Amino acid sequence: MSSSGGGSEGVVQRGKLIVHIAENGHSFDLNCDEYTLVEAVQRYLESLSGIPLNDQLLLYLDMKLEPQQPLSTYKLPSDDREVFLYNRAKMRTNASPPQPVHLDSPDHIHPDPTKPSPSSHEPHPLDEASDPALKALPSYEVQFRYHYHHGEAIYKRTLLKYETCERLSREHRVQEKALEIARGNLDHIYKMILHNYNDFVKRYSQQQRAHSNLLVNFWRDLERLRNIKLLPALQSDNRKCLSDFVKEENLRKMVEDCSNSHRQFESKVGDFKQEFRELKGSTELLFSSEASIINRDLEITIKEHRQYLNEQKSIMQALSKDVALVKKLVDECLTSQLSNSLLPHDAVSALGPMYVGHDKNYLPKMQTCERAISNLLTFCKDKKTEMNTFIHTYMQKIAYIQYTIRDVRYKFSVFNEAINRQNVQFEQLKIIRGIGPAYRACLAEIVRRKASMKLYMGMAGQIAERLANKRDSEVRRREEFIKIHSLYIPRDILALMGLYDMPSTCDVNVAPFDGNLLDLDISDLDRFAPGELVGVSFKSSVDGNEECDDEFEDFIGISGTSKMEVENAKLKAELASCIAMLCFYPMEVEFECLDEGKMDILLKDGAEKTAEALRLKDEYGKRLESILKEKEIQFELYEKRIKELERRLSDQNDSLSIGKIGDSKSEILNDGEAHMDEGSYGYNSSGILNPHLDSSMRDPNRDANEKDAPDVGMRLVGSSTADNTSQLPKSSEIEEKSNELTEVKAKLEAAMEEVGKLGRELEVNRKLLDESQMNCAHLENCLHEAREEAQTHLCAADRRASEYNALRGSTLKVRSLFERLKTCVSTGGIAGFAESLNSLAQSLANSTNENGDDGTAEFRECVHVLAKKVGILTRHRAELIDRYTKAEASHEQLTKELDEKKELVNTLYTKLQSEKQVNKEKISFGRLELHEIAAFVVNESGHYTAVNRNCNHYYLSQESAALYADSGRQRPAYIVGQIVHIERQVVKEVNSGDGNPYGLAVGCEFFIVTVAMLPETAVPPPPAAAS
Repeated sequence: MSSSGGGSEGVVQRGKLIVHIAENGHSFDLNCDEYTLVEAVQRYLESLSGIPLNDQLLLYLDMKLEPQQPLSTYKLPSDDREVFLYNRAKMRTNASPPQPVHLDSPDHIHPDPTKPSPSSHEPHPLDEASDPALKALPSYEVQFRYHYHHGEAIYKRTLLKYETCERLSREHRVQEKALEIARGNLDHIYKMILHNYNDFVKRYSQQQRAHSNLLVNFWRDLERLRNIKLLPALQSDNRKCLSDFVKEENLRKMVEDCSNSHRQFESKVGDFKQEFRELKGSTELLFSSEASIINRDLEITIKEHRQYLNEQKSIMQALSKDVALVKKLVDECLTSQLSNSLLPHDAVSALGPMYVGHDKNYLPKMQTCERAISNLLTFCKDKKTEMNTFIHTYMQKIAYIQYTIRDVRYKFSVFNEAINRQNVQFEQLKIIRGIGPAYRACLAEIVRRKASMKLYMGMAGQIAERLANKRDSEVRRREEFIKIHSLYIPRDILALMGLYDMPSTCDVNVAPFDGNLLDLDISDLDRFAPGELVGVSFKSSVDGNEECDDEFEDFIGISGTSKMEVENAKLKAELASCIAMLCFYPMEVEFECLDEGKMDILLKDGAEKTAEALRLKDEYGKRLESILKEKEIQFELYEKRIKELERRLSDQNDSLSIGKIGDSKSEILNDGEAHMDEGSYGYNSSGILNPHLDSSMRDPNRDANEKDAPDVGMRLVGSSTADNTSQLPKSSEIEEKSNELTEVKAKLEAAMEEVGKLGRELEVNRKLLDESQMNCAHLENCLHEAREEAQTHLCAADRRASEYNALRGSTLKVRSLFERLKTCVSTGGIAGFAESLNSLAQSLANSTNENGDDGTAEFRECVHVLAKKVGILTRHRAELIDRYTKAEASHEQLTKELDEKKELVNTLYTKLQSEKQVNKEKISFGRLELHEIAAFVVNESGHYTAVNRNCNHYYLSQESAALYADSGRQRPAYIVGQIVHIERQVVKEVNSGDGNPYGLAVGCEFFIVTVAMLPETAVPPPPAAAS
């Protein structure tokens, strides 16, 4: 891996990794491949940027580059993807701010050339010319060259400054991108933590409302359970009411523990919410703050200053042309001087205005352009310094917010665990709340099962009837088949084919069930388990009732069961099912967390549904009234018909007893025919079925009788007419009339049976009507309860609206108070802050006395206490400032004294060192030690012995003596040197020459000393030579 300046031969190049440094805007292009580890990139960046590896933070978009991962994990390297490097050390709170941007001045790189002087003018061939104009040409050439070099220096400095401005602008853009990446990374983290916080608050609010409601209404719920007695069949010695389902001994302790836990957890969550509000405020303030130093027009300004470079470039071209022109004139003059054929006065006369243009126009313009670019450079440098400072402060804020977010994230798991523990602790209280609804649901389930059993048994009979009809149809079809085909196929063959078999009968047998159900009806629910046991008003509609309609939709056609009975059973089952389902709704639905918008929507929906229910109730009432009117009309027709038949029957009996057989028979038959024609059996005079008659009033036998009745009437009328015409009765006719009378009598008996049947049906219909009226009354009660419930909802909504208005008013008041407090805080000066707090407390006290409102008393007390504490802190601050001033003065005095002491110590140390050096250079006259200086003189035996006191037998080694002898021409009389080695020896034999060269006694101790020459030590000549 390498930077953009060079490449590495051992690594396969796959692309460039562009890395930007956030703190200064520097950029590096690294050549690397997709298998390069991020850690390797960080180590290379450490050598380039000087940022330690542990302090490096690499970000690509909103992803953090992990050191152990290769670059391919992040789809890097790529020429169009940028990585930003942040310095963690600079993001700490105690990090030092960045230093101002320092730039090397280009003036010493391209200094102005030295202005030529006449004294430094080099000799030129034209200086000897006789013409003064020719003599001026060399000076013009020198001045023009000076102007060119001066302009060139100005142009190079200006170009270097402009390139520096462009580099600073690029670094400025890089830092802006680094800010955007950091903001995006923080925004990503903040959105996740905000989503988690909203979920937590929603969950906690729902739990807090539920638990608060349980605690507030616990004893009321318990008293309600005490007031509800169990059914006599369910009562026992230790169970008389619903409260006996639980043990009341431990309830008080349990409620107290739950209440304490609830308050403590609410306090903890309140502190957590305050902490998150501060985090949210600081984060949103950071996002909303715009960098005032981010100049969007900086690039445009730099581009606009490009014109100064172009102007300098054009001036440089003009100066270059003028230098070339004067050089050409000089060359031509030299040539003309040699040939004596050219007079250059006209050309030389034009150089004067050109020189003036250079000195008065071109060079000042270039200097003006340079000053403009210099001002631009200063502006860019200031912007760069401000940007570095802003980046430093901004990244410190981001680091602090990320640290706070990390702390809040750790607290989420703790609070979620606490919420779960709260739910477990409040489970027993929820059981107390759920006993009543469960009891009512059980009773409703009994009613529903009884109605369902009735419908179920009816469906079983219906199925049996359908199967019987199917069997009869199949039997008739098989008999018809055998009847037709037995003419052609022998019966034994048909029997062998198995075609004489018939389908067996099907017996639908339902075993008895639900025999242990209590004897309850729908009207007994409110008596044994009133609706107040549920305790809540459910908003959700029950959609499960439609299943019952579909389930028993085909049940209407069962023989022996009227439509009204089926409808009544279905209504009972549906109502009981609704009550049971409402009671079985989860208890948390009561405490659903709703905001004001949702509450308004629910109230509006409830009002609309209530209005729709009332409208449906009115329509159903009208429908029942119309059905009742139709039934009343049918009953009246039944009564009239029965009375008329009874009257005619009595008249018929009277006429038979008198003996007017023929006339009576004809009259009865004529009357019967007339009544049949009038529609007494369900048909009107036009032959159309009477619409006022029910289908149960018609049967196939009566239709057959209606078909036969006209023929009998016609025969009776014909016989009566013939009898009146001939007036000669015959015995055969009398017999015929007697037979006909017998038939009429049989028909009358059938009519009487029909009347009895109609009477029984009328009684059944009356009972159904009474039951329908009871159902209508129950529905009216339900609708009345629904209206009361809607009214309760409305009252609750009004109460909440009033509470909201009161809360909003108090919120506005508190907001105004905090605005005043904010104004006091924003006032300048600490002393002014204390005075403004005191004035605010006084104004709050006056406003409280005038308005008589104690709502701000606590706030006023807090402000008053805060003002006192701020005053105390102000005094402490003044005292501390005074103490600091005194401490600073004493510190300066101590510093001066310390400097004097240091000088004194240095002097003494120097003196001590010099004394040590002097002591080192002294000759030792005692016991010799290493590194000391010793003096040796020649004794009588010719050996060098040391000069000392009380320490004899120190002799100079032969090597040292030879060293001093080699350095001089003669053997020195004495030797002075630094001791480098001391060898101790003892004399063992007297006559030993090698072991005792100095003639010492046996056992005598002597020392052989080796010395080194001292620097700058002159060896004195021996005395004999000196003389």
